[in-house]
Amino acid sequence: MAYETEDHEIQYCFPAINSSCIKENRSSYDYSLLYMFFSLLSASTVFLNLLVVISISHFKKLHTPTNLIILSLAVADMLVGLIIMPIQAIKLIETCWYFGDTFCRLFMLIMGLLLSASLSNLVLIAIDRFVAVCHPLQYPQKITIIRMLFIVCLCWFVSSAYNIAIVINISHRTDVCYGECIIMLTFKWRIIDLIFSFLFPCTLIITLHLRIFYIAQKQVKVINSLMKSGKCVMEGSVRRKSESKAALTLGIIVAIHLLCWIPYYILTLTENTAIPPTILYCLIWVFYVNSCVNPLIYALFYPWFRKSIKYILTLRIFQPASSRSCLNVSRENAPDMNRMFYMCFFFFIAISMDCVSEPAGDYLNLSIQQVSHCNPP
Repeated sequence: MAYETEDHEIQYCFPAINSSCIKENRSSYDYSLLYMFFSLLSASTVFLNLLVVISISHFKKLHTPTNLIILSLAVADMLVGLIIMPIQAIKLIETCWYFGDTFCRLFMLIMGLLLSASLSNLVLIAIDRFVAVCHPLQYPQKITIIRMLFIVCLCWFVSSAYNIAIVINISHRTDVCYGECIIMLTFKWRIIDLIFSFLFPCTLIITLHLRIFYIAQKQVKVINSLMKSGKCVMEGSVRRKSESKAALTLGIIVAIHLLCWIPYYILTLTENTAIPPTILYCLIWVFYVNSCVNPLIYALFYPWFRKSIKYILTLRIFQPASSRSCLNVSRENAPDMNRMFYMCFFFFIAISMDCVSEPAGDYLNLSIQQVSHCNPP
């Protein structure tokens, strides 16, 4: 389809080249509006993830295995907003690729690396939470900072090697005009990419989260039965808000992840020419928006992140010894799922002792009371 100006003159991406692609004509208002929108989206992605990076890197109390994964995820998503989004926005708005064939391959490599690293970090977070909830006594021995650092670096290395192999085995389409960056994978590589970059990790994430939710519900039922039978006495009550809020958090994580990733991988099994360009670009950008949403899900739910933002925006992080500032991590860093787990853990201790030891009962009441005040409503 040829795009013409008001003077009925067709515009080309490279007018001096006969095989140049046709450039879509837009009004100045459309150009300004689109560039403003994508600039804000890119800046928001970089800013939100940069806050996470600074917070976890600066404050020593936040140097934990779980936060190390969140840091890696934030770095990957920040680079998506810094590199991938601006270039894709130019390609979308200008409807031309001005950066040459070599940079086209390099761009595909960087994009694949960052998106693979982001997905692998989501898998690591799911595994970390699964071990913490389902195997709490073994968690400190199995999940250490050094071990987690090695695993995170390994994920980045594997993602790099995998995407280099893909780029080496791809070829440009011969039926495209000059000024497009379209790289085609063979059907075999598309199936491989679909399995290892989507089906396997997504299945693992969903399975682990469902398992966590099942165990959490099972533990809460045990607590409720103990309270009704009067077998143990504790100060206060176990709030159902913990169960519902934990379930809501897990549902948001899984739902947004699938919403952002499924459309992109549907495209890997279809010919791009069969999809209208507008719908095609919308699906791809939903894929990128996941990088902006991730810090909201994995960081903004934590009170320590809100406190660290205050330190950063007020420039208090430049004060001496600010890295050792107390963010009340021990009391506020645990989300509702962790709070619920600790309460269940102390109850299971009581069950094993059959609540016959009065000092143990006092310890149980004190421990639950302390945990229940970690996250005030």
